[in-house]
Amino acid sequence: MLRRTVLITAALLLAGCQARPLYQDTNSGTRASLAAIAYSAADTRVGLEARNRLIFLTTGGAVSTTPQYRVDLNVTSSIEGVLLDRAADTANAGRAVATGTYTLKRISDDTVLKSGRRQAVALFDYPRQEFAKLRSVRDAETRAARELAELIYADLTMALGR
Repeated sequence: MLRRTVLITAALLLAGCQARPLYQDTNSGTRASLAAIAYSAADTRVGLEARNRLIFLTTGGAVSTTPQYRVDLNVTSSIEGVLLDRAADTANAGRAVATGTYTLKRISDDTVLKSGRRQAVALFDYPRQEFAKLRSVRDAETRAARELAELIYADLTMALGR
């Protein structure tokens, strides 16, 4: 009898709980605001990767025709060797670091809504072949840029969702 009462009470308490996405927007206001963002031009390949990923995340790939917001984005990247082989004096693995600083402004009155700095890291191995090594570095930079774009997208979503 007590067990049945506990189960019924637990079922009634859990009936009010629901799982839904953290950034769910029921009136599509945040989605529309995200689609109305213009991004500054990129000056590096890693910056272009991050910018293109942000455009895809916010608009689905289309560039905003009537932007209400502007994001000034500056992306830098660096490559560091780790796991040094002391006998050969070379690195066996590396890390690509993409750092992005951004400022979200409302175009109508040039008000800064959000600014921040984010960093993403992608690890990679150095193969013995030279071309494979170059490709490994490039792939790691691309992964870091995409991860950086995801982090900045989450910040923009929180700023515009308020």
